[in-house]
Amino acid sequence: MSDKKIKPVLKAVPAFPRPSQAEAEAAVRTLLAWAGDNPNREGLKDTPKRVVNAYKEWFSGYGQDPAAVLSRVFEDVSGYDDMVVLRAIAVESHCEHHIAPFLGTAHVAYLPTDKVVGISKLAKVVEIFSKRLQTQETMTAQIAAAIDDALKPRGTAVMIDAVHECMSTRGVHQPNVSTLTTRFTGEFKSNPALQDRFLNLVQRGG
Repeated sequence: MSDKKIKPVLKAVPAFPRPSQAEAEAAVRTLLAWAGDNPNREGLKDTPKRVVNAYKEWFSGYGQDPAAVLSRVFEDVSGYDDMVVLRAIAVESHCEHHIAPFLGTAHVAYLPTDKVVGISKLAKVVEIFSKRLQTQETMTAQIAAAIDDALKPRGTAVMIDAVHECMSTRGVHQPNVSTLTTRFTGEFKSNPALQDRFLNLVQRGG
């Protein structure tokens, strides 16, 4: 698939009329009743509030802009032009098809031109996109595109390895299957040796 065919959403998603907290809690009570339980029983009385508060945390990425996170860069790199790699960034996201969690790790690299960004900012970009309803494929492309747009590197590489609970706890019930996705741009895409080096670094550590 060519780069031109992928147009990932990089900024905060355009606002849709947002229900109030009370309306969201009422929706949770409806789901509890639909599941067959009594939302008014002691153990479930506070569940709607807890669920809504959990959603605020799980989906906090909608209110954040990765471009702003990557906007502060450092130009004094003393001629460093090799890849910058972050391994094993925690991914905690939710499948947009079932709102079921998928958990794993992301590995990110870029080839700087004349500027670098603080390494924590790369991890933050992964977090922003993971804290949205996602498919793993889309998230992989979004992370790479955000780095490309902000840093204008010579190339970017992203790999995500995650286990999807929508597959492990329902449907085909395959709990030990992980999904791997990759996205390469620039020199990473055109140079298979660079791809291999990146994969060796993140998978085997050397």
